[in-house]
Amino acid sequence: MSGYTHSEPFDVGLLPVGAIHRIYYEQYGRKDGKPVIFLHGGPGGCTSRSNTTYFDPAVYRVILLDQRGTGKSEPTTELIENTTPHLVSDIDALRQHLAISKWHLIFAYPQFVRSMILRGIFTASRLEVAWSRSSLGAANVYPEAWHVFQRYLPEDDRHDMIAGYYKRLTCDHHPTRLAAAKEWNRWDLSIGELKVDEDGFKKLDDYEWSWAHALLEAHYAVHGFWLEDRQIFKPKNLAKIRHIPVTIIQGRYDMVCPPQTAWELHRCLPMSRLIWIPDAGHSGREPGTRLELLRACDENAGLDFDAHD
Repeated sequence: MSGYTHSEPFDVGLLPVGAIHRIYYEQYGRKDGKPVIFLHGGPGGCTSRSNTTYFDPAVYRVILLDQRGTGKSEPTTELIENTTPHLVSDIDALRQHLAISKWHLIFAYPQFVRSMILRGIFTASRLEVAWSRSSLGAANVYPEAWHVFQRYLPEDDRHDMIAGYYKRLTCDHHPTRLAAAKEWNRWDLSIGELKVDEDGFKKLDDYEWSWAHALLEAHYAVHGFWLEDRQIFKPKNLAKIRHIPVTIIQGRYDMVCPPQTAWELHRCLPMSRLIWIPDAGHSGREPGTRLELLRACDENAGLDFDAHD
């Protein structure tokens, strides 16, 4: 399966949300198709036209959204009014703006969601954050890359790597921000795939991408993602999504998002299925993961969809 090719977007826009931010979106595929919103990674990531490859343009109306402060949303790297509750409210604001009664795919407000496809499960628990940003997890698998990531900070700041980097990413000294962003993202790229793509490190020289990606990731991490620890696993929250069909696609060797979380979420959601990718890490570009994402989107295209039920 090679994926789908979409023509140019039939709609692009900037939606004002609050007094500061405007979120950028694009629409592809069928104007009257089953509406699906693609949510990029990060925080700090962004969308690109290549994200439409999973969705059959004869079936789906595909919406790409850049989160506040990143990609083509304005202003970039703005941290004021940039929290998890803001991001969630933006998804519903966009749904209403586009006159979509219910998403066919992906999660925002559960009463407005028909199904979900989730890749690389991360619920922002303290353990998950520690797995990738302390010496407890991925550092033991990639010790040489962790050494480089850790060595950038003075020894006095290494007890809290996230806070140490965030202090430098938000300082007024441009060279310091740039250097910190490079090392933050170098670590991400070092552990992101089972087989590291050396060409991916070229992105470190793109200052605009590198600083935004590192700054937003650190901003959310240092504030605990504005979530209580294991908030998603609280019974009252799981109850809101137990009825939604969910496909979970997880790389067995994901060093960014520990696979234990995918297994636990699957066990808590009776309408879920978990697909392990035996030869993949975190990236959605890895062949096995890409194949299963394509399959899942094709399968979900056949689900009955009543936007008003």
